[in-house]
Amino acid sequence: MPPARISLVVNPRAGKGRVGKELPRLVALIEAKGGKPEVLTTDRPGHAVELAREASRRGADTVVAVGGDGTVNEVVNGMVIDDRPVGPAALGVVAAGSGCDFARSFGLPKDVDDDLAGIEGPGRPLDVGKVHCAGRDGPLVRYFVNVAEAGMGAATVERAARYPRWIGRTRYVVAFWPTLVRFRPIEIHVTTPTDSYVGRAHNAVITNARYFGGGMHIAPHSDPSDGQLDLQVNVGPKRQAVTLIPKFYRGTHLPDSRIVQLTASSFAIESARPIPVEADGEVFGETPATFTVLPGLLRLRA
Repeated sequence: MPPARISLVVNPRAGKGRVGKELPRLVALIEAKGGKPEVLTTDRPGHAVELAREASRRGADTVVAVGGDGTVNEVVNGMVIDDRPVGPAALGVVAAGSGCDFARSFGLPKDVDDDLAGIEGPGRPLDVGKVHCAGRDGPLVRYFVNVAEAGMGAATVERAARYPRWIGRTRYVVAFWPTLVRFRPIEIHVTTPTDSYVGRAHNAVITNARYFGGGMHIAPHSDPSDGQLDLQVNVGPKRQAVTLIPKFYRGTHLPDSRIVQLTASSFAIESARPIPVEADGEVFGETPATFTVLPGLLRLRA
């Protein structure tokens, strides 16, 4: 039986409007199992942050992100303030958007499913990543639970955001090619509490969970409850991004001499020029940036 006090933070436009159409069925499934869902509908970017924060403060047992990775990211940022949970609520996920790579790491259904695994699961510790970087109006902090990037990958996400949303996940593929042509590799300096890397690179991927980019198995060994973040620095020529893409989907790209791997509780990245930073598919700042893990900060229904 699902927890009684459930707050569904819903992006009805996710999945090309499919989320809004499937919402009544989701509510009916929860009620049939004894749950009492509260439906909170977003109407603008960033609204899920506000709704999740209010629900957490009211004492919800579970705050559920119903949508894609962007909705999950906003809900997480609503549930955490100053590196602490706002309330006792667990995070739930119903992966009903155009893509939810975070859910893949836990084997959660890709759609509204009868077993409600992302709502009534027993709960497991979930590490949360924290990004501190340069923002448009000064330093800012953002939390993430899946994957963050600095460099060409973030530039691709940034370009894709300019394309119509109705294109869906395809817009990232379309945005990749002009980004590949225009992005110039750069000298970066990565430091951890025990290690460092200095050299030219075109992308740095910081992983908490395992999938991103619409099903790329980018971090087959990442564990989102081990108190660590994993880093992959792409140091080969830009064309390596093309040759490695099929391996990314299969999760067979590691080890590779063109990818520097580091594991640590935190990473600081500086670069010769500012490069964009994204997390969970949302671009919000640029380097210099630090990425820090907050072990077991939340509980995930899975």
